[in-house]
Amino acid sequence: MEQSDALAEVLRPWREKFPDIEAAEESRAGSAAVRIVDAARDASLVVVGRRTRRGPVGAHIGPVTHAVLHNAPAPAPAVVAHD
Repeated sequence: MEQSDALAEVLRPWREKFPDIEAAEESRAGSAAVRIVDAARDASLVVVGRRTRRGPVGAHIGPVTHAVLHNAPAPAPAVVAHD
């Protein structure tokens, strides 16, 4: 399966659940953090997910979310926990 086909398949249930929400899909090689920060240049809001993980000192974010929080030009990136 091509990357774009795999991405479309992952998004399919979400598109069915929220048919009124427009979502554009792109599949590109390279650093996820760099791609998200670059795509956020014209955004009003950037939303990134993080897995629900607990450590000895509380919740942790991954390297992509960390990079987006510190480098995205959008006013306030939103971090949404998910499983």
